[in-house]
Amino acid sequence: MIYQGNAITVARGDDDVATLTFDLQGESVNKLSSAVISELDEAVKAIQADKGLKGLMLISAKEAFIVGADITEFQSMFGKGAEFLESMLHRVHGIFNAIEDLPFPTVTAINGLALGGGCEMLLTTDFRVMSDKAQIGLPETQLGILPGWGGCVRLPRLIGADNAIEWIAGGTQNKASAALKVGAVDAVVPAEQLEEAARDILARAIAGELDYRARREEKHRPLTLNPIEQMMAFETAKGYVAGKAGPHYPAPVEAIKVIQKGAGEERARAQAIEAKAFAKLAMTDVAFNLVGLFMNDQVVKKKGGQYEKQARPVKQAAVLGAGIMGGGIAYQSASKGTPILMKDIKDDAIELGLKEARKLFAKQGERKKLTTEQMAEKLTHIRPTLSYGDFGHVDLVVEAVV
Repeated sequence: MIYQGNAITVARGDDDVATLTFDLQGESVNKLSSAVISELDEAVKAIQADKGLKGLMLISAKEAFIVGADITEFQSMFGKGAEFLESMLHRVHGIFNAIEDLPFPTVTAINGLALGGGCEMLLTTDFRVMSDKAQIGLPETQLGILPGWGGCVRLPRLIGADNAIEWIAGGTQNKASAALKVGAVDAVVPAEQLEEAARDILARAIAGELDYRARREEKHRPLTLNPIEQMMAFETAKGYVAGKAGPHYPAPVEAIKVIQKGAGEERARAQAIEAKAFAKLAMTDVAFNLVGLFMNDQVVKKKGGQYEKQARPVKQAAVLGAGIMGGGIAYQSASKGTPILMKDIKDDAIELGLKEARKLFAKQGERKKLTTEQMAEKLTHIRPTLSYGDFGHVDLVVEAVV
């Protein structure tokens, strides 16, 4: 064993390849808290000190790879000021750069969600193999900030400025097929073949069949864009994104500016630009409030999950009051396949409720989420009534309040 921590272990195999495993004890998912980052620092130093290694593979022992940084730490860190944040970011950059600069090839096996800092982590390795069920992305702009651990630097150099802008400014969560199409990963395989495929790519790089040094050079050097290409990639994108995001959400446009400013720079300077912009955004009320909303949303989801475990099965629902609200409630129930009675004292209210439910199902059809047959079948789960006598046994009654 090269290194053993609470979240990270590094083991050396008989083939002299080190396997770094993320497995945060006591948690259902891996996340990059301050403590985990400190462990990663120690683990990387242990790898650097271990002589004779030929390669490194990053894997996760959990269903997700790494869901991102520990957001519960954000508000307290943001409160320490821009100087502290820049210092922290430069420290993480140093750790991630050390992985990228190891004297042998590296690969990440992406088995599940790899978001935010988790996605930035996998960008440090020379190669990436992804399960066909996994997803990756950089959603930081949805929290009022931007990727601060190298995402704004490495991703454009890997997949091109236009694709990187779409991923980062949009905060999208991207499926394996989309990641492979733009070159964010090198291969997509079924989950059961993931580790084998990652080891195969690493073995080929060790044997000299794959040039891992050329891969690194792409991430170190400036983007190769002429002035016209830069204008098309950045200025057009800034105008479009600003129109979509509006004046109260500066992070998406700021992310594009960071990519643009760093485009002509080497890695170190581009990362410094990224760190400075992150710290600036983190000091805003927008970031503070969006992080707060996210944390509250997580609390609600957790409590909802607890209540769901305690709830009895609902085989028949009912909504008292039709109209637009009642129709929306009926739609939600029917879309899950649960029959629902829609009760009102007026025929026109019943008709309005049915119209609303039809409209919502039609939208699902327009988005190709449902076929015409599926929409018709789900609508049969809604039964309008003017009488309480039709209720019979109902497991759940919801009142539509106007």
